[in-house]
Amino acid sequence: MKQLFDKVSMAASKLTTRAYSTSFSLGIYCLNKEIHEPIYGIYGFVRFADEIVDSFHEYDKAVLLNEFKQETDKAIERKISLNPILNSFQQVVNKYNIERELIDCFLNSMEMDLNKNEHSEHSYSQYILGSAEVVGLMCLRVFTNGSEENYQYLKPSAMKLGAAFQKINFLRDLNEDYKTLGRIYFPNVDMNSFTQKEKLEIEQEIEQDFAEALEGIKQLPKTSKFGVYVAYVYYYSLFKKIKGVPSCRIMAERVRISNYHKLSLLASSYFKHSFRLL
Repeated sequence: MKQLFDKVSMAASKLTTRAYSTSFSLGIYCLNKEIHEPIYGIYGFVRFADEIVDSFHEYDKAVLLNEFKQETDKAIERKISLNPILNSFQQVVNKYNIERELIDCFLNSMEMDLNKNEHSEHSYSQYILGSAEVVGLMCLRVFTNGSEENYQYLKPSAMKLGAAFQKINFLRDLNEDYKTLGRIYFPNVDMNSFTQKEKLEIEQEIEQDFAEALEGIKQLPKTSKFGVYVAYVYYYSLFKKIKGVPSCRIMAERVRISNYHKLSLLASSYFKHSFRLL
């Protein structure tokens, strides 16, 4: 029966999420149980596409990504795929009416990673939109569960949260992105002389994104508010740690938050949530 195959497919997406991100896994765990699987389905899809362009150096990435895009289209149209990650993703897309424009925008940003090593202001904005902001909107479709009014109201904040997360990833991974993948995401920045002034300007931009995102988080439905807030707290804690690292060292080390610290943040977030301090 297809129900068993669908269950196995969703288990693959859940396993993928847990293997690749403890932060997002804990955040999803803090969502209402009924929306765990849809968010696992979205994360699994996003992660596999990202792996193609970031990790499979010994293979033809362009061919793999093109095949992945074609199989994604087929999965959504047919409402089934023998690729379990795509099968679980198509379930989410079809159930929550996730727009194809969001999916295409995301895949276009993944394709940019194959062909573009440096960004202008315009291409940087387009990349952030596709790689992060639309992922937030896919999740928001699940969170708002068919309410177009709530979706439109919360849309700007969801995009800002995705943008903040992605920009922090860029700062955290500066060394690997530049030296291993040959990429420079931040426009008008020379990685050989990354200055404290440039770092501060990026941090101010992220701070503004976080402020706008938090206002939206406070308005999320109860089913998703705590889980999204936990992810926000984890990333903001990572951001504060990155802010404490001078520009001359940010290229030499990858800043991390320990699992112990994550559990501490989870406890404090739960306290705020329980006493309605959000």
